[in-house]
Amino acid sequence: MLVLSRTRDESIIIGDNVVVTVVDVRGDKVKLGIEAPQDVSVHRREVYEAIRRENQQAAKLRPEDARGLGRNS
Repeated sequence: MLVLSRTRDESIIIGDNVVVTVVDVRGDKVKLGIEAPQDVSVHRREVYEAIRRENQQAAKLRPEDARGLGRNS
């Protein structure tokens, strides 16, 4: 893991097109601004892991499990 020190309004560049800027620091919380192309997904880790779990569960569905999904009861 690369660890960098940055202060408010300073940035790091990831690759050629992702910029991460320290927007604010208050106590033990840091606000980051992230500029990335629209085709690059940016998620908080816990959201990313939830999406991954949901995708893994959906991949396990059999066609018969999906019958009736999306139909109004």
